[in-house]
Amino acid sequence: MIEMDVIADNQLNIFSPARHSLLPFDGEVFLYPNFYQEDGVYDVFDELKHSILWKQDKMKIYGKQVNFPRLTSWYADGDKTYTYSGVVNIPLPFTPLLRKIKEAAEQQCNKQFNSALLNFYRNGGDSMGWHSDNEKELSGNPVIASASFGATRTFQFKHKQQKNAKVSMALSNGSLLIMQGETQHHWLHQVPKTTDDTGPRINITFRDIKYGGD
Repeated sequence: MIEMDVIADNQLNIFSPARHSLLPFDGEVFLYPNFYQEDGVYDVFDELKHSILWKQDKMKIYGKQVNFPRLTSWYADGDKTYTYSGVVNIPLPFTPLLRKIKEAAEQQCNKQFNSALLNFYRNGGDSMGWHSDNEKELSGNPVIASASFGATRTFQFKHKQQKNAKVSMALSNGSLLIMQGETQHHWLHQVPKTTDDTGPRINITFRDIKYGGD
């Protein structure tokens, strides 16, 4: 059984290379706890909360329409839609703040992104279930950069075949998590519900969407 609790190194920042992958095999995940630590980082959450056009999507479970346990929004260059979990997302143009965060993530990853999926976790009852980011619009081994602002939440991985292989970490305000290599092929990830008295959190996952084909 492989089970790891990852403790963040508070000295890491945008100029520090990740020392090793947090996954034991079949993928690469790197965590930068102090990725976005410019002046006013504690105001970033509030600006995102009020400037982003949030929406309440629905999904079908056992034939019934239910609300996603979080709010979402989709921003991208261009005008192509993006579909995940049965939801068709029509892109909005990047705000100045989103573009600034995107450029910082691109610098850290040495990778260009053209889109961002945002999730607003209003309290500990909001969550994201087990899934992989393996939509057809993403490349075979996508690089996904996930920036967090606001309250700290637990983020978990579990291997698709080796069920006892699990990794858990805390994503704090201003942190950046990078998933790359074969991660989406072999691992599921989630943000579980919590009964802790936690505040709201906004997560931005930057992606490079391929728009070729239908």
